[in-house]
Amino acid sequence: MALSNGMEFTHAMFFASFGNILAIILNYWFGYWLYEKTKTKLLSSKVGTKAHDYGEKYGYFILLFSWLPVIGDPLTLVAGVLRLKFVWFVIIAGSLRVARYYFLSTLV
Repeated sequence: MALSNGMEFTHAMFFASFGNILAIILNYWFGYWLYEKTKTKLLSSKVGTKAHDYGEKYGYFILLFSWLPVIGDPLTLVAGVLRLKFVWFVIIAGSLRVARYYFLSTLV
């Protein structure tokens, strides 16, 4: 939308990417906080323990799907619940969000 209204490419990429990276960071920290509030319930059930173990095993791989429009935001929240390393989370999920906007800008 911004590009079709005449905004410069670098400005549009910066603002779209910056806002989206701030959103995934907020999701991560919300998931981090959510885990603190629910860890006894989560880990007391068999399903919760299995899901947590599965997330620990495949967490960074699953982040490769965090750029998708509908499921991406919940995956960034789950990354916080799983306590994935924050720096790697931002590198993987953030760069994929920037790449998504770059790809979409080539379609305009």
